[in-house]
Amino acid sequence: MYVSTTTAHHAPTIEQQVFRIISKRKAIRASRVRKTASLARDLRFETLDVVDIILALENQFHITIPDEVPLNTVGDFVRYVRDHAAAA
Repeated sequence: MYVSTTTAHHAPTIEQQVFRIISKRKAIRASRVRKTASLARDLRFETLDVVDIILALENQFHITIPDEVPLNTVGDFVRYVRDHAAAA
């Protein structure tokens, strides 16, 4: 019996989608985006860049990211979206 795996190949994971949104913000290579990367220190994002990323993630995943949530690394964004998009 043949089981199609094409669905897995066509549906990007939450992590891949978050990486894509972050890398598109400043047209940086996706290869530079790592879960441990600090948005300010490693990727040189300014506050406005982070706000734009948050808005894009909220729109993409239909979630709300409160101001008080500490989001400093790419991994912080991935974790928050993964935890809250699944609950939505």
